[in-house]
Amino acid sequence: MLNKLKIDSKLLKEMDWGIFITSIIILLYGAINIYIAIGSKYMKLQLAWLLLGIFVVYIILLVDYTIIKNYVGLLYWGSVAMLLSTRVLGTVVNGAKGWIAIGSRAIQPAEFAKLGMMLMLAKKIDEMEGNINNFKSIVTLAFYCAVPMILIVVQPDMGMTMVCFFIALGILFVAGLDMKVILGGLLSLVVAIMAVWPLIPGYMRRRITSFINPEGGDPDAAFQLLQAQIGIGSGGFFGTGLTPGQKLPSSYVAQFVPEAHTDFIFSVLAENWGYIGVVILLLLYGIIIYRFIQTAKESKDIFGSIICIGVTSTFLFSVLQHIGMNIGIMPITGITLPLVSYGGSSVLTTFMSIGLVMNVSMRKKKIVF
Repeated sequence: MLNKLKIDSKLLKEMDWGIFITSIIILLYGAINIYIAIGSKYMKLQLAWLLLGIFVVYIILLVDYTIIKNYVGLLYWGSVAMLLSTRVLGTVVNGAKGWIAIGSRAIQPAEFAKLGMMLMLAKKIDEMEGNINNFKSIVTLAFYCAVPMILIVVQPDMGMTMVCFFIALGILFVAGLDMKVILGGLLSLVVAIMAVWPLIPGYMRRRITSFINPEGGDPDAAFQLLQAQIGIGSGGFFGTGLTPGQKLPSSYVAQFVPEAHTDFIFSVLAENWGYIGVVILLLLYGIIIYRFIQTAKESKDIFGSIICIGVTSTFLFSVLQHIGMNIGIMPITGITLPLVSYGGSSVLTTFMSIGLVMNVSMRKKKIVF
């Protein structure tokens, strides 16, 4: 029994320790900024999520990812069921009925649905052997993308919808979907947004447009953005730093921007660590994304490659969107910064994704036992 809970030493030698160590460094870096933003309570909780995340990675590594493929349907439809349950059991957070309260904590089913959709696309493209440009394949893939995305839209959670859309876009582009189909899909999306725009709650429309026209958008969102930009600007090259014994929250952003430990954690980091701190973070992300891409190239099958591409798309878009909304070039959507923002569901699903990539990496070639 105990032997089944141990990873063979030959497999451990093939494991990409760079991904694992870099992800932990990023989270610890984030935990320091959570401490600056809101104090030790949430930092300790984030570190607890880190320990649980490491355990989840270990469990995922025990099972060959090709075996996990057999259970993708269960994972996908299970996550869809969780999304459906928010219609009845959901708790409203920041205007979206997308959370399920469990005691004093809450989980966000959309985070798990995002992962389920990615795995389902990987499985279906693998079964199609990469031949995805026929009508049946396009309809099948569109269906598995649409189900979770529609359920997330009606919460409404525009940020997570955007993440799911760009995961699907990244996967389908790399898988070789005809550019005409992709462009047609993008055009259809624009038309759909225009059609449902009047149905989108007013506060959400104002948040989306506030980055274009701060004076005519949501006053709260415009205020948040302005304070975040002031904080980033005050950081300069080396940052404002943290003085021992300083009362928390210590930074300008932490004092004047709501949700500084989640939606605006980049501003906290940029203010306290400056340009140097931002460059360090981007280099760490660069390392981990580079390793994701290399693993995708080296995977022994399409399923493994698509998993890696999906995780890469998740990281890339989440980082660009989060930083973009903090500096005012993207709409404020509440997308977290991977491994840096506080959040149990986000940390867990991120480590699940990392565990899947590491699983693909350590089994990219046949090991003789």
